[in-house]
Amino acid sequence: MTPPQRGYRCECWTRDLAEEWPPALLTCFDAYSAAQADRWVAVMLRTISPALDTDASDAAWEWLYEVRIETRPALLRAQPCTVSVTHARTRIMWTIRPVLFLALAHRQDTEPAHGVQVVHTGARSAWTP
Repeated sequence: MTPPQRGYRCECWTRDLAEEWPPALLTCFDAYSAAQADRWVAVMLRTISPALDTDASDAAWEWLYEVRIETRPALLRAQPCTVSVTHARTRIMWTIRPVLFLALAHRQDTEPAHGVQVVHTGARSAWTP
């Protein structure tokens, strides 16, 4: 059996602040290092910042140039990180959580142990306590 591999589950969520719908998951990414995880968020913010309103763009660049320096050390201490910006009535939030990637030998329709969340991502699963 392959031992678990440490990594990070990166997700991008949006929420319409004018509606009562729950947040929607837009995309996710499995990162295998803290550098890869925070770089994923940085690329996303740089990509969308030209389309954001002034306040949201300022918040994005503030994280990129002032707050981001704290993200990688926090991730290395196994602390989750969140970055969010609000554009008009939409909140966009990126989350990064430390996980263990488990190799999948086969899948069964059984429930995981109490308090354990298993997220299937292709050939691996991310396990979070």
